[in-house]
Amino acid sequence: MEAVHLLFLSLLCTLFVYQCHGACAEVDSDTEAVAGKGFKLGCISCKKRSEVEGLATVDWYFKVKGDSKFSHIYNYDEGSGTIKDDRFEERVDWYGSRMSHDIQDASIYLLNVTFNDSGTYHCALNRILKYPYYEYQTTINKVVHLTVVAKATRGTASIVSEVMMYVSIIGLQVWLLIEMIYCYRKISAAGEEALREAANAEYLAIASESKDNCAGVQVGE
Repeated sequence: MEAVHLLFLSLLCTLFVYQCHGACAEVDSDTEAVAGKGFKLGCISCKKRSEVEGLATVDWYFKVKGDSKFSHIYNYDEGSGTIKDDRFEERVDWYGSRMSHDIQDASIYLLNVTFNDSGTYHCALNRILKYPYYEYQTTINKVVHLTVVAKATRGTASIVSEVMMYVSIIGLQVWLLIEMIYCYRKISAAGEEALREAANAEYLAIASESKDNCAGVQVGE
């Protein structure tokens, strides 16, 4: 029984580590790009329940300041990205989640940014959550107001966002470490208890056998 309990604890800890391996933290995108350089348009949406299987596609839209309508510029579906607007031809790369259709990071990367890239970007993450008996579809929308400048001037919001991102990641890793230590101690304690019980059972068996042998000798005499 103790061996089964020990195996259960081991499997539970393994499952916990597996689910916490891909820590996710939602961080707002930067909003200031430098002309002639690359820029990451951030779009992160973390799932509330990581154990639920999901499938997602991503669409990015762009609107120049003063325009009333958005233009579809990029689509990402089943591991493949497609540029939809000639203005961004060969200038957009996928910068989000890879090796998974369950997308949480839908960021893209703009190459060779120009002043004409200033405007509003709309990220639409279309997610399907697969439950045992039904599917739930939802769309997460993120908006980035991008300004292109000639020289970098890092703002306070950017610094705070980056600091918060690292604090969140470090906090999640510390929490995971504490849980791993807790699981290890539980497993060690269960193992020591099992060894003690086995030793006690062996001692009692030997004592009982010795008692039977003594009784047999007395009867023989």
